[in-house]
Amino acid sequence: MKIYDISRTLSADLPPWPGDVAFSQKVNGRIAEGSSVNVSSINMSLHNGTHGDAKWHFEDDGWTMEQAQLETYFGPCVVVDLSLKYGGGDMPRFEVSDFAAVASELETAPRVLVKTNVWRDQKAFPARIPVVAADVPRWLQDRGVKLLGLDVPSVDEIDSKDLPNHHAIGAANINIVESLDLSAVEAGRYNFVALPLKIAGGDGSPLRAILWRE
Repeated sequence: MKIYDISRTLSADLPPWPGDVAFSQKVNGRIAEGSSVNVSSINMSLHNGTHGDAKWHFEDDGWTMEQAQLETYFGPCVVVDLSLKYGGGDMPRFEVSDFAAVASELETAPRVLVKTNVWRDQKAFPARIPVVAADVPRWLQDRGVKLLGLDVPSVDEIDSKDLPNHHAIGAANINIVESLDLSAVEAGRYNFVALPLKIAGGDGSPLRAILWRE
């Protein structure tokens, strides 16, 4: 069995969303300095690196992370590779036609991970990202999809203020996972796990996301 770690590494080198809290780690005790253990604390936004969005992130009456339905975050998934679509630097939206080839597969693998490879330099926050077209969330919902994951930091444009895709995906009862690292993963069907932390009132949570095949 081969395991693919599709999480981005949390460190001070990983840029946060512009204006949000960056990841930092403080070592509070070192064995070399007389402590009985090495022990650290961290400070970070809940949306640093690979993370899941709670619905409360974008809707005041939405669920918070301790209420997440865990079965959504593990099970069969389909990786859709759109990297060739973005090889020239243009950022067209993900269209329904980009998912049509896997439509029948979604009946038994109701999680979709989209590979674009547009975020290549993990030390620099992307200036532009591709996002879903307006009719995609409903199309995915009609096929039973319960989770949509992307290898970019948001399902909406970087400068979006009204977050139409967050709201449309949430209205379709599809959970959102952002900032995956799918660079070493080929298209196809996998098993998926990316469990969120049980954070009371959390608007999101970091995830350790993996794929594997038997």
